[in-house]
Amino acid sequence: MGNGKLAIVTGASTGIGFEIAHLAAQDGYDLLVVADEPLINNAADDFKRHGTQVTSIEADLATFEGNDTLLAAANGRSIDVLVANAGRGLGRAFVDQDVADWRRVIDTNVTGTTYLLQKVAQQMQARNEGKILITGSIAGLIPGAYQAVYNGTKAYLDSFSYALREELRDTEVTVTVLMPGPTETEFFERADMMDTKVGVDKKEDPAATAKNGWDAMNSGAGHVVSGWMNKLQAAISHITPDSVLAHRHTAMAEPGSAKESSNADQ
Repeated sequence: MGNGKLAIVTGASTGIGFEIAHLAAQDGYDLLVVADEPLINNAADDFKRHGTQVTSIEADLATFEGNDTLLAAANGRSIDVLVANAGRGLGRAFVDQDVADWRRVIDTNVTGTTYLLQKVAQQMQARNEGKILITGSIAGLIPGAYQAVYNGTKAYLDSFSYALREELRDTEVTVTVLMPGPTETEFFERADMMDTKVGVDKKEDPAATAKNGWDAMNSGAGHVVSGWMNKLQAAISHITPDSVLAHRHTAMAEPGSAKESSNADQ
């Protein structure tokens, strides 16, 4: 049986968002799930097995209109949980990227997400109740050579989440940022990074990442870095010069680094 509460999960068709939506439904939340692809409707069928109400929306969250469509689908219900997970990656050298491609990363990860967060946070503040989980990344701690725009957007989200949390400190609204490292999702293929070392290396199971984020949100924590290797990398990033971090990132994300890594292992 459902608990009568509503959770919105963005980017729920695959990966971390898909796994978080399952956790929310298991905990009795009705779901409003969204992605910019028809696969979200198949995912919704999967979520329904937990016995709660599930509504799926195909919308472009890079636009205000897409976010308005999502919010309208709540039909006036209070939003008890918002999981702002939708995001877009982009690999390769910045000077070689199409303007439309890097703008779409910013519009999805920053502009659209910020708009949705403001709309929902306003509702939650007025009710003095609610939980927000934002999918940031340890990438936000590292200047991302060959992922420059993407890492920059995650730095924004990591920072923004703490600022919003502070502004809501005297309310019963909590804000948590999930900071995963590389996770076994479609992200790297979609970002055209399958010829990079990070693209082919072993990654964290998205179900484990999702559980870490969901548990942190429910405990009211400010953030969680998912995975012990990522915790170590996050700690190192705070004491390592940015120029060094950027150079190290090159070894992981530069096109062709997958082949170089393979040769080095032989």
